Amino acid sequence: MSGKIFVCLLTTLLLITASLAQAQQAKKTPRIRILVSAEGPNIEGFRRGLRDLGYIEGKNILVEYRYHEGQPDRVPSLVAELLQLKVDVLVSTNSSAIRALTQATQTIPIVMITTGDPVAAGLVDSFAHPGGNITGLTRLTRELSGKRLELLKEMFPRLSRVGILWSAASAPGVTTVFQDYETAARALKIPLHSLEVRGPNPDLVGAFQAAANGRMSALVATVATVLVPYPKNIADLAIKHRLPLMFETSRWVELGGLVSYAASDDANYRRAAIYVDKILKGAKPADLPVEQPTQFEFIINLKTAKQIGLTIPPNVLARADKVIR
Repeated sequence: MSGKIFVCLLTTLLLITASLAQAQQAKKTPRIRILVSAEGPNIEGFRRGLRDLGYIEGKNILVEYRYHEGQPDRVPSLVAELLQLKVDVLVSTNSSAIRALTQATQTIPIVMITTGDPVAAGLVDSFAHPGGNITGLTRLTRELSGKRLELLKEMFPRLSRVGILWSAASAPGVTTVFQDYETAARALKIPLHSLEVRGPNPDLVGAFQAAANGRMSALVATVATVLVPYPKNIADLAIKHRLPLMFETSRWVELGGLVSYAASDDANYRRAAIYVDKILKGAKPADLPVEQPTQFEFIINLKTAKQIGLTIPPNVLARADKVIR
């Protein structure tokens, strides 16, 4: 009888120990919340980065995603929702969301992937020593404005006027997106035309009609929040009006844009996973320098060039990192 009691007690003890171990393990499973524009290839880059570091979603890391789908008005409610949840690290790629997160919490670590200069925007103290609870990467999207115009001029020596498709709502920083291009255009002596659109339903048809009426030689489509859901629409309208179109992000060229010049999105998102890993292992955001991109991609879509009747100069084509045929 005593033997049976002993076995029962031992079994109970083992069950309790296993339950405690499982509860402890569940407690230790880190929780990540990500606020981005939309589901897409970039998120897959982040997931690959996590897998490379040994994280498996749903097993040793819990990741939840929130998408604002190009609607800036949704950002405040999504930020509020994220802050109500138990979270170890927040990740965001939207300028408005990044700013809202930094204003709402000074304790939860934030990893950003931002398009502009985070120092000039007041998000961090410096690249080397961010301070506070935020760090991450910048894509230098704005700083590459001049390079994009240079490439357009090389591709089209008779370039006379360039239209900039942008939204003021996506430029809460020191200068607007259009002003950044204006500064570069003056040095290159390229006249610019503002094609500003507003959300939540931007008038893309009207913008392209204005570009055609204004005899634009080419367009640059910026990564404005309100434009995020419409890369295919924008590319199709450019083809319809036979307008060369430069994108600020490489993945949109695969949807029909003519050309792009940008930091590698895949590399940036994979690097963001490394920041998350370091923070989960005890590093403080204030001590993790903000990284600037080291990989840039010049991509040309020859299918689109053929559709709008363009011939890309061989010397420009030879410089492309990727050619879509």
